[in-house]
Amino acid sequence: MLISSEQIKAQPTVDPTLASPAFDTAIRNPANANHVMVIKAVPRRIRVYRNETLLADTTDAKRVFEIGRSVYDPVVYVPEADLCVAFDPIDRSTHCPVKGDAGYAGLNGEEIAWTYSVPLEIAKDLHGLYAFWPDKVRIVEGE
Repeated sequence: MLISSEQIKAQPTVDPTLASPAFDTAIRNPANANHVMVIKAVPRRIRVYRNETLLADTTDAKRVFEIGRSVYDPVVYVPEADLCVAFDPIDRSTHCPVKGDAGYAGLNGEEIAWTYSVPLEIAKDLHGLYAFWPDKVRIVEGE
């Protein structure tokens, strides 16, 4: 759901920076206009490794910037079609009010990634994409 900067400015609790026109295209939590997410295409090749094992190789990644309870580190998401290994589903899920319900994936018994198989309508661009725990993988951007 896109909320205009005028609508946001009408809410007295919205951070003035997040009410600026720079955030007009941001995805916003309908219950909290200060919780925003921006999804951008990554213009370079992305490769994801676990040690020396190539997990994903893509030129169609997305980078997600999110501000919620904190300013979160940007996260790279890669299409399922560009995964190079099969992941095992993990019996765990969590909910994000701007993305939806996350499912988790493992490799050799260790949780390593997450995906939004059925994201919220406002986050539909994340459908079929996988993100990885940064402390468990090495992400190479560019050639």
